[in-house]
Amino acid sequence: MLARIAAIIFVAFAITATVIEMTRKDEPVRSASAPALAPSADPLRAAQRRCQQMGEAAARDPECLRIWAETRDRFLGRTSTSVTPQSSED
Repeated sequence: MLARIAAIIFVAFAITATVIEMTRKDEPVRSASAPALAPSADPLRAAQRRCQQMGEAAARDPECLRIWAETRDRFLGRTSTSVTPQSSED
């Protein structure tokens, strides 16, 4: 009995979802003026792609390590990748 009720609820839900999808109006396709569709001119992005294509060898490439450090700093909101050593005064 419980299985029949669950099956009826499932079918009712599927029919409702189908009707909603069929009555939905499609949004018109935006023209090429949409900025989200424009390719990025970020040189860091191109370097990231190059390192990604290198695969496992990128872990030993100094340029890829630099690119990843710069990406990490940009993500974390840091301004520079250089770390200033702190001098200890004795």
